[in-house]
Amino acid sequence: MDDWNPTLYLHYGSERTRPAIDLLSRVNVEAAEQIVDLGCGPGNSTALLHQRWPTAHITGVDSSSAMIAEASRTLPDCHFLQEDIRHYRPDRPLDLIFANASLQWVPDHYDLLPKLVSLLKMNGVLAVQMPDNWQEPTHVLMREVAWEQGYPDRGREALPGVHAYYDILSEAGCDVTLWRTTYYHQMTSHQAIIDRVSATGLRPWLQELNESEQKNYLHRYHQLLEEHYPLQENGQILLAYPRLFIVSRREP
Repeated sequence: MDDWNPTLYLHYGSERTRPAIDLLSRVNVEAAEQIVDLGCGPGNSTALLHQRWPTAHITGVDSSSAMIAEASRTLPDCHFLQEDIRHYRPDRPLDLIFANASLQWVPDHYDLLPKLVSLLKMNGVLAVQMPDNWQEPTHVLMREVAWEQGYPDRGREALPGVHAYYDILSEAGCDVTLWRTTYYHQMTSHQAIIDRVSATGLRPWLQELNESEQKNYLHRYHQLLEEHYPLQENGQILLAYPRLFIVSRREP
């Protein structure tokens, strides 16, 4: 896969950072010494962590070299590591693992989440936010266009669901809090929706297509978006964006 594009990702930076702010507001950790930001991207979520715990040792982890370069440039007081989330192992137990819009890209949460909990200190917190939009038209239509045009399924897996996450984390020895929030983003056009998802969910569908194939795919995708997302009276489009939040404290 081509590397992530920090500029394109940050074009909607305030909207992408808002869920991180909402997640952080529910994290009750007073004196954190060791923090990791898993899937830190260009550092927008890492900056929030640094503002709240300025004396903590904060490590941002991301598989993208471009994202790590951008984060390192903007946050020289934090440490950044290019590595697969599944392989990250800290030198010492953590007070907080923060994962904002990253774990949805990692498979097998039944195995992943207990491993992350095991990296925490007792009373340490695992805070997770993930887009829960697998059944939203934006993502359903990605699969539909691929099926119409004879391409294999390249999308991410559906999330296991709130009941599964509660069981996974409870069995791992955590006190668990879960909630969902649906954000409604005002989009100026159907093309703006494509521009937004091109930085994230649409990337896997386009990565192995040549220029002509991409053009055909996006033309059909645009047609279907027009059918499913009507214009408001003022010409704007409301894009529903549900997200799942999990805050789990490792109990002694």
